[in-house]
Amino acid sequence: MAGQRQPIELVVSKGKKHLTKAEIKERMETEVKPVTDGIEAPEYLNKRQREEFDKIAEQLQKLGIMGETDVDALAMFIISKGLYIKLTKQLCRNEVLSDSETTEQYMKNQDKAYRQCRQCAVDLGLTITSRCKLVIPKAREEPKENKFTRFRKDVG
Repeated sequence: MAGQRQPIELVVSKGKKHLTKAEIKERMETEVKPVTDGIEAPEYLNKRQREEFDKIAEQLQKLGIMGETDVDALAMFIISKGLYIKLTKQLCRNEVLSDSETTEQYMKNQDKAYRQCRQCAVDLGLTITSRCKLVIPKAREEPKENKFTRFRKDVG
């Protein structure tokens, strides 16, 4: 079974697959690149959430992995993160901790918010493991001379 298709830059940098220049060019032309022209925070986010959106979006754009189609995914991440933080703070209050049923309900909701937040983070490359999968290593430089030239005797 074939693995997930990798970006051509990654394939070339690994050097494990021998492709012609024409094949590399064709793959580069057919690969989907994110459109980054109109990335703006959605209107349904509040001011604080928009500031966080702009900060994270800028970082993801620098990595070259965020496009206009990812705007709602990032907004969902920010909303679920905020909900998780809010539930965590409420859970730590004494009146919540004194009632086991209320504590359990808060913990269930907190867990759901955490899962949503975590999944959005993975989708966007905001976790260490997901970012490691997205990082494209630099292409290896070809040696400037043949490895056998040091054994060659100058004939002159």
